[in-house]
Amino acid sequence: MFQTYLVEPLYNMFIFLIGVMPGGDVGLAIIALTLMVRIVFYPAFTASIRTQMGMQAVQGELDEINKLYKNNAEERGRRTMALFKEHKVRPFASIVALMVQIPIFLALYFTFLREGLPNISTNLLYSFVQVPSTINVEFLGILNLLSAHVIPLALVVGGLQYLVARYSLARAPQPNVAKERTAAHHMQQRMLLYFLPAVIAVVSYTLPAAAGLYFTAGNLISLGQEWLIRRNVGVKTP
Repeated sequence: MFQTYLVEPLYNMFIFLIGVMPGGDVGLAIIALTLMVRIVFYPAFTASIRTQMGMQAVQGELDEINKLYKNNAEERGRRTMALFKEHKVRPFASIVALMVQIPIFLALYFTFLREGLPNISTNLLYSFVQVPSTINVEFLGILNLLSAHVIPLALVVGGLQYLVARYSLARAPQPNVAKERTAAHHMQQRMLLYFLPAVIAVVSYTLPAAAGLYFTAGNLISLGQEWLIRRNVGVKTP
């Protein structure tokens, strides 16, 4: 099912895009496919961000409810859900968005890396998708997408992931009492802000440059989407 309904459609779209890109540029096809997937999931991405912003906005009231009804779980839950309903906060939107995107990300990995470009797995192609006459793995003539250990690209990926994490932390609910800013809270922030970008940068360094280009395109699109959403809801950038 994963192969039939996710990998094969994405692979066919990818091969089609290579065929229509100038000079059969695989890098441009990666960027185009990443953009198309992000556009499809833009509503889920938007719902996730709006939920986090909404949670941040009601954090004070939520803390008050937890304090007043700490010994009455049923009433605490009822008032919490009423608060979310009043402010149109959907607490599970972020989880749903993540669960939907995980199989897509895995399918993109298989699409970009598993099949071994410039070779084409013709057994995966639909009858109406033609094998491109030219397959160019030199992105814009300067980056070999099959080469690993590209330090500049890994640094770019890490830097962009840091910016994405910074935006994410800026819209996450924050404790409103100083003593609540526990060591665990600070550790979570540091891991998201520094450890995760470092890990993704290392992964990009070890994998072919096609993966790094995918991470770069995805992060740039995420930053653009975040800017657009913040502009629409009137929230300043961090």
